[in-house]
Amino acid sequence: MTDPDWRASNLALWEERTAIHLAPGGYDLSALRAGTGRLDAIVEAELGPVAGLRVLHLQCHLGEDTLTLAQRGATVVGLDFSPSAIAAARGLAAELGLAGRARFVEADLHAAPQAIPEPGGFDLVFVTWGALGWLPDIAGWARIVAGFLRPGGRLYLAEGHPVAMVFDQDGEGATAQRPGWLVPYFQDGPVVLEATEDYANPEATLRQTRETTWMHPVGSVIGALREAGLALDWLHEHPRVTWRMFRGLVRDADGLWAWPDRPWLPLAYSLSASRA
Repeated sequence: MTDPDWRASNLALWEERTAIHLAPGGYDLSALRAGTGRLDAIVEAELGPVAGLRVLHLQCHLGEDTLTLAQRGATVVGLDFSPSAIAAARGLAAELGLAGRARFVEADLHAAPQAIPEPGGFDLVFVTWGALGWLPDIAGWARIVAGFLRPGGRLYLAEGHPVAMVFDQDGEGATAQRPGWLVPYFQDGPVVLEATEDYANPEATLRQTRETTWMHPVGSVIGALREAGLALDWLHEHPRVTWRMFRGLVRDADGLWAWPDRPWLPLAYSLSASRA
């Protein structure tokens, strides 16, 4: 696929997913609408207070977490490349009376510095769950993150673990309980997949089935952040994740998906990195 082809294909996929996630069976926005929005259990335990902070939420999708941070007293800018998702996020902000505290910008991630001309203007850059795999240039991403942070500002990242991304439920050697091989951890180049099932609503059938993603080993992410001038504060690995990555996972008491018997592989990781 040429560069415009994969971008257009991925955008079409997320435009379709936005409609699915806003429909019954998609995202549950009831707590957000009640003024009691919550982040997932991993982020809740790690992020800390955000009241009074200027936050940039990259790849914000519908803006649910963006608006949750705004409800907690942050001033937030959310960015996403999907026009439908940004329109939905702006509608939610207006509905909840948060338009003065949460602003949404439609732009590709790598065009963020032009779309939001506020270098060094943020205390926190917030990136979570299923974001990095859609980006071919992790070094460019790290430079963008660093460019938006004020001195002393930090990045908070929570993401699916690339070790788990090596596997797929229908990969080579899969069983009903265990996933099989999909792609090498050190895959060089894009990973093109065909999938008809949506991660949020398995009952929905996608018409736009092609997705193009990239593997980014944890070492590559940390190395890119260091090259961009950020220092790692801490790194955590987790045996659970926010979506049903494999059919054999079970939902725990916190609403996360975990291995049913033993923590076979890390399913997620999170980190904090600061600008000196």
